[in-house]
Amino acid sequence: MSAKKTKTPNIDIGIAEADRKKTVAGLSALLADSYTLYLMTHNFHWNVKGPQFNSLHNMFMGQYTEQWNALDMIAERIRALGFPAPGTYKEFVKLASIKEVEGVPSADDMIRHLVAAQEATARTARKLFPVVAAADDQPTADLLTQRLEVHEKTAWMLRSLLED
Repeated sequence: MSAKKTKTPNIDIGIAEADRKKTVAGLSALLADSYTLYLMTHNFHWNVKGPQFNSLHNMFMGQYTEQWNALDMIAERIRALGFPAPGTYKEFVKLASIKEVEGVPSADDMIRHLVAAQEATARTARKLFPVVAAADDQPTADLLTQRLEVHEKTAWMLRSLLED
């Protein structure tokens, strides 16, 4: 007997394919920024040194762990909308608004880079709200709200480390 091949059912979640495609483009950029931020934070965790070593080492670990978990939520939302999630360095570099940091910056410069990367990721998420509002896509709006809260709070906490 031959195996019967079944057709994958069309996605009918109340969001038109064109709207889902626009949302996925924005979520893919958010995933790329989030992955780049994750990698930067993990790199800084490994390489930080100086008088603030212990506190920054531990803070960066908390941040990259949170970021790692967020990657799955973003990628899974892309999949739920019916498209493949980007998942290669090549795709992330092309989609990300955050540029890699070369070398090993000082602890204060690491903090500055992370503030900029957290804020860039927040801007990427915020740009997507009009698209998801027009599509009446509450789950994506909820995800964006959650991510914005984390990125804005983390940027504030990092900025506070640089104040006199």
